[in-house]
Amino acid sequence: MNSAVEKILVIGGGFSGMSAAIELRKRGIEVDLVEIDPEWRSYGAGISLGGATLRAFRTLGILEEFLEKGAGADGAHVHLPNGALLATLPTPRIAGPDVPGGGAIMRPVLAAILAEATRAAGVNVTLGATFETMTPAGSGVEVKLTNGQQDTYDLVIGADGLFSKVRETVMPDAPRPSYTGQAVWRAVLDRPAGLDSTMIYVGPKVKVGINPVSKTEVYVFVTEDRPQKRRLDESEYLDTFVGLLAPFTADEVVRVRAEVSNTSQVIYRPLEELLVPLPWHQGRIVLIGDAVHATTPHLASGACIGIEDAIVLAEELEKAETVHAALAAFEARRWERCRMVVKNSLRLGEIEIEDGDKQEHAGIMRDSMIALAQPI
Repeated sequence: MNSAVEKILVIGGGFSGMSAAIELRKRGIEVDLVEIDPEWRSYGAGISLGGATLRAFRTLGILEEFLEKGAGADGAHVHLPNGALLATLPTPRIAGPDVPGGGAIMRPVLAAILAEATRAAGVNVTLGATFETMTPAGSGVEVKLTNGQQDTYDLVIGADGLFSKVRETVMPDAPRPSYTGQAVWRAVLDRPAGLDSTMIYVGPKVKVGINPVSKTEVYVFVTEDRPQKRRLDESEYLDTFVGLLAPFTADEVVRVRAEVSNTSQVIYRPLEELLVPLPWHQGRIVLIGDAVHATTPHLASGACIGIEDAIVLAEELEKAETVHAALAAFEARRWERCRMVVKNSLRLGEIEIEDGDKQEHAGIMRDSMIALAQPI
């Protein structure tokens, strides 16, 4: 193990941050993780996951628990609004012949799985705080937390998401998140009998998906064009969501629309993207996940590339002779893959907004899936 890295601070207890903490502890590094939310919550409904994400889960050691508490599936079926089948998208079994090619899970459930694994790994977790100051100190970084704690670390990992305070502090000139012109709605319902894979229904300006997230639940996602980013009052959520489903006459969508109610956990989010140019580190502070590459959900790979960041960073820290060499190698391995996911997802959204070339859309999906199947 690289003796120059003995103690690391992870700022942010989301999927990327927890994954980094788990992988670093496997390598004998002391890890402190600080999370600003005192309850360590994860907001949102379901999250769709591709085979590359399940491969990363296997590396983390949480795959079996995901398969028990989430839902694995092979293939995704694309339909017209009336239910006519357009295509079945293959989902290769990237994580192994015994593991489905994709799946989904409730975000809070996945967060709880990772939180349990983080604590079991021996990570020192501090909730309800973040950093107040970070100052270079010799061959480390002196960090003062908002709760008054202070310590010096060999490396600080900023994994604090799309609106990263770490990014704003160490990279004040970095790009800001950009609205893409689309928004996504999500809701959770009882799982209909016989629904065992992802169903997608493509309308002129709205796309509906139905995806199992557990043995008893599905989540429904609706992507719509919204030229202007604006906040909606939660009192509008239910009626707006049901209205977006109205033009779809496919049996499954009609059934879903009839079952949506005040208990369906309807969630609305404008879609934003971010790609920060290299380098992703300043001195001994490095950014991972949404803090440097936030993507729309069109390739179901946002969580994937953030978790992969964590795995690759730990690998490079283990084998490099210096921290600088490890960070350079990490960035070299991650840049093209993350750039591809962000930009291809953005282009898929643009094609949907423009009602553009369906062959281009299909080609981007195919090429992206091939690229994601490659080793990291």
